[in-house]
Amino acid sequence: MNHLAHALLAGDDEALRLGGMLGDFVRGAPEAGWPAGIAAGIRLHRAIDAYTDAHPQVLAAKARLEPPFRRYAGILLDVWFDHLLARDFGRWSPVPLAAFSDDLRCLLVDHRANLPAGLARFLAYMQANDLPANYARPDAVGRALAGIGQRLRRDNPLAHALPVLEANGPVLAGYFEAFFPDLLDFARDWQAAWRAGGP
Repeated sequence: MNHLAHALLAGDDEALRLGGMLGDFVRGAPEAGWPAGIAAGIRLHRAIDAYTDAHPQVLAAKARLEPPFRRYAGILLDVWFDHLLARDFGRWSPVPLAAFSDDLRCLLVDHRANLPAGLARFLAYMQANDLPANYARPDAVGRALAGIGQRLRRDNPLAHALPVLEANGPVLAGYFEAFFPDLLDFARDWQAAWRAGGP
């Protein structure tokens, strides 16, 4: 899953939410350099990614993409599922998307001095492009994928993937609808176990 999903799945706990945003920018054991709540958010991010990668609906969605896009299906679905989440955000959250997006950026700004360089750069990109709210717009998804493609070391088709995702839109939406409620339950259960002294 991508940034909007990780922030939503962290719930109302700001430390978990900040950790959820840090998850793609921190390597190694998070306990080494972060307070307990933020470290738990990083672990939750990783648990969400592992759960997502193994879910049958996600595996089926990846198989739907033809080569050469299938090789990058994980990246493509992460971003496209954030688009689907943003598009129907009112269904999944009582907080309006614009307010949720603003609050998330404010949280990152409040902690900017401690953000890794990669996340600090991404925050500037978020501010310039009104993210994650603008993930509801397909053109923003296309720009995001093109940017990711430029950062990868090898040649890739990500800049040309938006029409493929849109052509498969209804089918991918069906996979997302079947998968995301399970992921919400997983994230809630993980947090409950963490608060009880688990994972």
